[in-house]
Amino acid sequence: MHEGPQRISKLPNSVALKPGMIVSNEPGYYLPGHYGIRIENLVAVRPCGALEGTEKPFFEFETLTLAPIDRNLVQPGLLTPDELDWLNGYHVRVRETLSAAVDAETQEWLATATQPLAP
Repeated sequence: MHEGPQRISKLPNSVALKPGMIVSNEPGYYLPGHYGIRIENLVAVRPCGALEGTEKPFFEFETLTLAPIDRNLVQPGLLTPDELDWLNGYHVRVRETLSAAVDAETQEWLATATQPLAP
């Protein structure tokens, strides 16, 4: 992530994450000299429920960006079941949230773009 002063990075950081902060989640893969791909979403820091066996509160992230991830670029067989569940759940949220805000033609495209992927 590039925002600051808070960050999730290998770089030094002196600002702790707090509920309400927004950071970017930017997983990517780069093959030097060939290509790269990055998916970037904004996420909000929020408290998470009590976790068994922990001594202090933990935070989790709520994805704020709602845009389909191009299914043509995903190889479902390379995803873990949890990763596939996350992607399919994210697409359900995108479709359900945005459908009412777009015209019929875009709703049709959105329905196709957010279809579940099978393993």
